[in-house]
Amino acid sequence: MSSPALTQWTVLGGRSLRLGRRNVEALLMSIMLPVLLMVVFVYLFGGAIQTGTEYVTYVVPGVMLLCVAFGSAMTAVSVANDLKEGIVDRLRTLDIGGAAVLSGHVFASLARNVVSSALVLGVAFALGFRPHADTGQWFAALGILLLTIAAVSWLSAGLGLLAGSPEAASGYTFVITFLPYASSAFVPIDTMPAWLRGFAGNQPVTPITESLRGLLLDQPVGGAPWRAVAWCAGIMVVSVIAAALLFRAKTRT
Repeated sequence: MSSPALTQWTVLGGRSLRLGRRNVEALLMSIMLPVLLMVVFVYLFGGAIQTGTEYVTYVVPGVMLLCVAFGSAMTAVSVANDLKEGIVDRLRTLDIGGAAVLSGHVFASLARNVVSSALVLGVAFALGFRPHADTGQWFAALGILLLTIAAVSWLSAGLGLLAGSPEAASGYTFVITFLPYASSAFVPIDTMPAWLRGFAGNQPVTPITESLRGLLLDQPVGGAPWRAVAWCAGIMVVSVIAAALLFRAKTRT
């Protein structure tokens, strides 16, 4: 990568992070949401859900992914807001490419979600979560989590370009937020109605969840990590291509 391109990516990534810090409401939500979700699922729902183990042990990967899904709305809204306020047009007059503009938002999303995931783990430890992963399993779980965040962030950036307004962009991310609920993130799939099990077992969140849970708890994971990587890679490739095409269409003069 050339030096000017690297500078553009760095500067725009820093800009997106600064914008996130200045949005006090979103910043507080990103800090409080992991705490509240862990408390709600463990103390309000955990006693009624049988998973064969302590519910806090079962639910940690699901809460991580749910926080990633909620964080996707902020990425989509930021991209849509830049389009609405003409920020993208100003950057284009400086000969800054779409890859740098969108990558700045993706980088900020990655940073926010890493912090959010760390908070989930911290709260989970306080509530009794005790992983059994060795060093290799920790690195594998981290790799899958980062790949998931990157895929969701690029998908959200594309949705932000597709939306006609920041409000619509936030609404478009509802599908991302819904997926963790219809998976093995919070309850075993075999407890779901028969008509829902097929979807729950064959959507991206389930292999990601099973991979993270198995790796952190030193349990057999089978082919789940490979399916998770395949899903994330596929989503990211399609999202990057779609975002590039949408950016070109939205900024065409």
